[in-house]
Amino acid sequence: MKDKNTEGSEGSAISRRQLVRYAGVGATLVAASPLVATGPALAHDHDDNDGKRGDSRNRVWRAGDHHIHSEYSGEFDTSVNPPKFAKGADAVYPIVTNAIMAKHFGLTWAMCTDHGGPTHSKVNLEQAYPDLLRSRILVPDVLQFWGMEFDTPAQDHHTLMIPHHSGEAQQLFELESRFAKNDPFPADPGRNTEAKMIEFLTAAKGMGHKPLVIAHHAARSATGLGVYGQDTPREFRNGNNLAPEIYVGFEGAPGHQAGPLNGGARGGYGNHPTYGGYDQMTARVGGLWDSLLGEGRRWWITATSDSHVHWTRGGSDFWPGEYSKTYVLARQDYGDIMDGLRNGRIWVTTGDLITSLDLTASSQGRDAEMGETLTVSRRNRSDVDIEIRFRPLQGKNANGDRPQVRRVDLIVGQVTGVNANLDADTNPTTKVEARFGPRDWRKSGQDYVIRHTLRNVETDLYARVRGTSTDEAEPTADGLESPWEDLWFYSNPVFVQVR
Repeated sequence: MKDKNTEGSEGSAISRRQLVRYAGVGATLVAASPLVATGPALAHDHDDNDGKRGDSRNRVWRAGDHHIHSEYSGEFDTSVNPPKFAKGADAVYPIVTNAIMAKHFGLTWAMCTDHGGPTHSKVNLEQAYPDLLRSRILVPDVLQFWGMEFDTPAQDHHTLMIPHHSGEAQQLFELESRFAKNDPFPADPGRNTEAKMIEFLTAAKGMGHKPLVIAHHAARSATGLGVYGQDTPREFRNGNNLAPEIYVGFEGAPGHQAGPLNGGARGGYGNHPTYGGYDQMTARVGGLWDSLLGEGRRWWITATSDSHVHWTRGGSDFWPGEYSKTYVLARQDYGDIMDGLRNGRIWVTTGDLITSLDLTASSQGRDAEMGETLTVSRRNRSDVDIEIRFRPLQGKNANGDRPQVRRVDLIVGQVTGVNANLDADTNPTTKVEARFGPRDWRKSGQDYVIRHTLRNVETDLYARVRGTSTDEAEPTADGLESPWEDLWFYSNPVFVQVR
């Protein structure tokens, strides 16, 4: 079996002295400490394949973060026309500092996602983008995507990830200037409508270089369990129906996970809490995520830092990769990373509980992995074998801990087709199929392997996996406990189709 957790090491193209010179505060830690990354391959800055499916060779699990703020999440003085922009009001670090810290904490790809505002599309184009280009030169080991935290019409913020190509800056300018609800000056209430969101997705779908859209902190505005706020099940379904290759998921584990270290709510979820650091839409078995998967939707989860200000400076954030990681099975190029995100070759973890995770379904000599579909014959009343292979952290995480996996859960739900109720947020067929402890897995090299058989599979289904460092049967509502003591990982699903 190919090891998806290792890759060749190449030398950095920039010295630590240069890092300190260009990045200041963030680089001081890097210059004083050995890098924890495992030697990411050098980033190639000329990959224009826009995430098209292609050669699967040289794909390994590559950790990244698609929700990171820089000093260009600033503020606008609207007493003058045009509004005057000032850097550093909401987030404080230069783009290159974030890239340096991403590399330090083991990421091989990252994305700058700054807030919008009145005429922010010009700030992005004229000020932030040139800084991104410099950062790509200074930190070539980290693939640095261009995009923003989109001011989504009628909804909460979303990642708007632009494919890497020569016109990426102009493409973002076009989408932000035409559709971001906060970009017009004076303000235009007509921008903040569901109709404008549909117009945005229609325009994005028609572009030659197709972006990705992923919802941020989807239930942060929810006031109770299943009592949603700015983002609703109906909106997710409508957007995914219109542009399934663009509108592909939401953050399973939102950022701001360091909130409790400064007396705040984990994730910034002040109305209704996260569960084990994960949004209720993801954490509840049989909840909204399972409802969407039960329709056969290819709807994926990610984990991000939402980094603005590090908790040691009074913020609620960890550095990119310090606590949360989104792993994508891909080559080290922009297009294949986007292809992995678009097609569900993704798993997520907090606190570096594990460093590799593979979920495989097999039957009748065929197999499928995360994001893929295994087709089996109805006539044969087929068994489906599930293999879970995970690798624990070798060494200490960023908190100096050696986290241990105490349990792994296999979760299975039926795929029953499109639900006529656009507001549905449950899948009653979803259940924890099996729970596994240390006595149930066997060692294979650096990995642990679990095997389980689904007998006589007669209906379409999906399987997904989660694991934890805790003894909680289900993740409990978060309070002020240290996030380092409450670690979870989640896979994205593999589908089984009966024909």
